[in-house]
Amino acid sequence: MGFSQKLAMRQGQSLVMTPQLSQSIKLLALSNIELADFVDAEMERNPFLENGLTTPQETNRGEQPNQPDTKEIIVELTQNKELETSAKALSENLGTEIENIYPDEQDYRARESDNAKSREEHDFRTGSGGLQLSSQASAYDTPVADYTAQQETLRDRLISQLSISGADKTITAIAEDLINNLDDAGYIRGDIHEFSTRLSCATDQVVTALNLVQTFEPSGVGARNLSECLKLQLREMDRLDPGIEAVIDNLELLAKRDFQALQKLSGLDIEDLHDILLEIQSLDPKPGTAFESTSVQHIVPDVYVREAQDGSWQIELNSETLPRVLINNSYADEVGKNASDTKSQLFVGECLQSANWLTKSLDQRAQTILKVSKEIVKLQDEFLVHGVRHLRPLTLKMVADEIEMHESTVSRVTSNKYIMTPRGLFELKYFFTTSIAGGEDGAVHSSESVRDHIRALIDEETAKTILSDDTIVARLHEEGIEIARRTVAKYRDAMQIPSSVQRRREKRALELSNRRSEETAT
Repeated sequence: MGFSQKLAMRQGQSLVMTPQLSQSIKLLALSNIELADFVDAEMERNPFLENGLTTPQETNRGEQPNQPDTKEIIVELTQNKELETSAKALSENLGTEIENIYPDEQDYRARESDNAKSREEHDFRTGSGGLQLSSQASAYDTPVADYTAQQETLRDRLISQLSISGADKTITAIAEDLINNLDDAGYIRGDIHEFSTRLSCATDQVVTALNLVQTFEPSGVGARNLSECLKLQLREMDRLDPGIEAVIDNLELLAKRDFQALQKLSGLDIEDLHDILLEIQSLDPKPGTAFESTSVQHIVPDVYVREAQDGSWQIELNSETLPRVLINNSYADEVGKNASDTKSQLFVGECLQSANWLTKSLDQRAQTILKVSKEIVKLQDEFLVHGVRHLRPLTLKMVADEIEMHESTVSRVTSNKYIMTPRGLFELKYFFTTSIAGGEDGAVHSSESVRDHIRALIDEETAKTILSDDTIVARLHEEGIEIARRTVAKYRDAMQIPSSVQRRREKRALELSNRRSEETAT
């Protein structure tokens, strides 16, 4: 059988992943914060995009800023490197700075800053001083937020103590390096020998610097593990005796509440062990977290659900999270008319096409989120009325079939999107839960509602009525929920609820502590 080549034409349909389509898919999965950053980056890159908060008509009402000729703008956008080179060469030839060659491009805020400094000096000389603002204060003056106290970081606190420690330069330099290598909890991560090798110093010097850092506040900082952290705090309190040190050296036994083994190792009786347990619980296992400098990012809902007067649900998008992007078509036309060479025309066309596609993608994203949210609210109406016990099982396919979309689209829409309901703020993915079979009536239960059942049963426990996993299974069966013991254990672990043995020990220790407190008070 011989092989031969031939040409043939075939007609068919296929889906091509264009850059624009890829961008639309990417926008669906972005949170409102990530979307705002993406849009800001696009407006920086694309000269035809502008913030919708300031429309072109509003800009034209005021004074027109000094703008270079349109042809110069095109050259600047397409030939940045050449422009910078020529400006630099021009400044060198004239013997002056670039700022003096292009004075119109100076930032108005910089000039106002200089004026503000002059006014401050004048106020100081005239005796006004303080934070009094003159009548000539500009809108670009230092904002009030700059006068507020900055949160002190862990490094700031330790460096300030190091500066007054009186250590020699070598130990101070090593200690500063150790401080820079502390994690968020205040622990030193790394071996002493690694530090000595990297810093080209003796191991004894690293140990001396580490001991110095461990004397700083907060107590327990600079520890290499949890045991050392607890010992440092107890040593400062003058409570580190051999008995409690033996207990801390065997924290794994303490976590298991194996008091018999601890009694043999420490030589203490059971009452002393309970006292030590309470004292250890009062210590801070992560002394550095009090100085955590990361700012808390508040969750802003993407969708609001409110109850209407007729008893239905009113669903609307949060307009504050929607980017306001406009295309300056008049500016695009002006630039396009003056684009003489092919490279400039191609650049203008690409920017205008990208701007149009971005606005359409943003509108499509908003409509898709609203469409998916409406379907979720429709299917979870009982939850909104009665609470988590009435949360029904829901899958991505159920929503996708109802709104005639693909499951992957629904998955992207519900990722990192939040909805504010009368029951609180929830991620859209919260409403998608697996189903657990019911009793003889054939009813099904949401896994989240079953978790709520388990949590409620455990919250009602006392030291004498601790429920085992088998007992919880039996209770759930009585309520018509068919569930296996391993599933109960899995849900309990996911909710970070200890086992029945650990809960019983904790309840007894708490009762014993309360009883002693009452006896001491009387």
